[in-house]
Amino acid sequence: MSAPHFLDAAIVEHIAEAVVFANRDGVIERWNSAAAAMFGFSAAEAIGQRLDLMIPEHLRAAHWRGFDAAMRSGTLRLNGHATLTRGLHESGRKLYVEMSFALVRDGAGAVVGSVAVARDVTERVEREKAARAAAPPG
Repeated sequence: MSAPHFLDAAIVEHIAEAVVFANRDGVIERWNSAAAAMFGFSAAEAIGQRLDLMIPEHLRAAHWRGFDAAMRSGTLRLNGHATLTRGLHESGRKLYVEMSFALVRDGAGAVVGSVAVARDVTERVEREKAARAAAPPG
């Protein structure tokens, strides 16, 4: 038996990871509380905006090439595997974000958008960088 729709929404809202759904045009339609905490924009500020809201400017062209290719082909390059990328906080601060993606399809199998699940790993990445920099050469 599947969970009622309201329960699905509650699960997405309360999960610890950021969950962002964008339609085929890259417009945000779902932004959970963890996404608001991570990126600094409330759901009211994010919903209806393009994904550029959370993507550093220097990565936008590459992002849109991949996004548009996925929407056209119905396949993802990373097949859902998490990748380390950069995100953009409302303050302008850049984040290190571990993110995985999935295509969302309607009942007929047509791609209607993409969902991303992300966690902020900035502290871990910066700690690892500092440890490498402090390590003796060789």
